[in-house]
Amino acid sequence: MEPLGVAEHRRELLDGISGRVIEIGAGTGANFPHYPEGVREIVAVEPEPYLRARAATAATDAIAPVRVVDAVADELPFEDASFDVAVSSLVLCSVADQRAVLAELHRVLRPGGELHFYEHVRAEAGRLASAQRALDVVWPYLGGGCHASRDTLQAIADAGFAIEHVRHFVFRPCLLAAPTAPHVLGVARRP
Repeated sequence: MEPLGVAEHRRELLDGISGRVIEIGAGTGANFPHYPEGVREIVAVEPEPYLRARAATAATDAIAPVRVVDAVADELPFEDASFDVAVSSLVLCSVADQRAVLAELHRVLRPGGELHFYEHVRAEAGRLASAQRALDVVWPYLGGGCHASRDTLQAIADAGFAIEHVRHFVFRPCLLAAPTAPHVLGVARRP
């Protein structure tokens, strides 16, 4: 999906960040080429061995030093307030406990630190919202734990982040992606 628009979304997600960054659910490292200058270090958390190995390979071409770590996002092995920026890219839909993950990100970010997020989210109303809720009975089993109907923006706010800006958009690169078409891309700050 990179050439269909995801690569541009990744560039927008990472635009202007700097300092020490933690990226949860780094997958294959698809974000690494889009990090800007000014990033001092990227700590990429990925629990799945195959994806972690691919991320380690992708890290060799990154503009900033990347350390790929075997960990889960709801139990981050880092000190409190140890990162300037946290990045969540198409991952909060699939974590087992979204509340715990966001609490951990809040914990490891320094006061004033930013959470940059790019996620698909629950539709606001109508038939799609109803279909997403119904689909969530089976969708996580078919889509690697992905839930179509999570209210991720509310979860970010409930975790104590102040949402500074958010762009809502529909991204449907193919028919199969229709249930997850509503997306958000934005920045929240830890007070």
